[in-house]
Amino acid sequence: MYRILRREDLTPTVHLLEVEAPFVARKAQPGQFVILMVDEKGERIPLTIADWDHEKGSISIVVSEVGTTTGKLGRLKKGDSVAHFVGPLGKPAEIDNFVNVACVAMGYGMATIVPIARALREAGNKVRSIISAPTKTDLFGIDRLSKASDTLIATTSDGSYGEPGWVIEPLRRLLDEGQPINRAFVVGSVCMMKLVSAVTKEFGIKTVVSLNPVMVDGTGMCGACRVSVGGNTKFACVDGPEFDGHEVDWNLLMARRCTYPVRLEEVATAYRCQYCGQW
Repeated sequence: MYRILRREDLTPTVHLLEVEAPFVARKAQPGQFVILMVDEKGERIPLTIADWDHEKGSISIVVSEVGTTTGKLGRLKKGDSVAHFVGPLGKPAEIDNFVNVACVAMGYGMATIVPIARALREAGNKVRSIISAPTKTDLFGIDRLSKASDTLIATTSDGSYGEPGWVIEPLRRLLDEGQPINRAFVVGSVCMMKLVSAVTKEFGIKTVVSLNPVMVDGTGMCGACRVSVGGNTKFACVDGPEFDGHEVDWNLLMARRCTYPVRLEEVATAYRCQYCGQW
C-alpha cells in the first residue's frame, strides 16, 4: 500500500496527491509517469509525475476527476492509501541546452510540465511558459511554474485572468514578433497539442508532445497505447511518452481515444474540446 502524505485541491475537480513511494522517487525524472490502482479491483491508469521529493521519498501526481477511478482518487484524504503504484515508467524528457524554449500547457499539464521547465532552466535555457484555462478558477500551479520559468503568460477563455484567449494566440504572437524559440514542449489535451504543433510547424520549431493514450500494462506488452509517429507504430509507454508533435498522426490518435466510450453524454463536457469540437 502507498500512503497519501498530502492532498491539495487545485480546483474543485483537480487534486494534487503526494504519495509515499520511495523506490519510485529515487529514480524519477522529468516527463516520466506512473501506473496506479486505487484498490485490488480497480483499473490501472497512467498519471504523469508532477514532482518528487528524494528526501521524503514521495511522488506528486495531479488527478482530474473525469471517471470512476479518478473519482475514487479524488475522494482520498491524507493518510489513505492506494493499492499499487508502479514507476517511474517511460523515457525521461530530453533535457539539453536548446538556448530558448517554450513550455505550453493546459489542464493537468499546468502541473506536470513544471519538472520539465525547471530542468530546462537548470540546463541553461531561457524558458517561456504559456498556460491556458477556461476561467481563473480553472488555473492552478502558477506559482510553481513561475519559479521554473523566465517568463509566464497565462490566458483564460473568458478573460477573467491574464490575457483573454487561448495558448495559440500568445505563442503565435511571440513567433510573429521573431522571438527566438528553438524548441517547444507541450503538455495538455490531444487537440491542444495537435493545434500547437501545427503552429510551430509553420515556423520550423521542433515540438515535443507528451502522449497518454489508453494504457494497460505500461511495459509495451499489451499494445493498447500504440500510436503512429512518422508512419511507424510506436508504444507510448516504452517509446514515449514524448514524441515529435510534427510526426504524430493526430487524427488516428483522436479516433482511438473513442474506442471504449462509456456513458458518452455524461463525459462529453470532460472530453470534447471546446475549441474544435473533437474528442
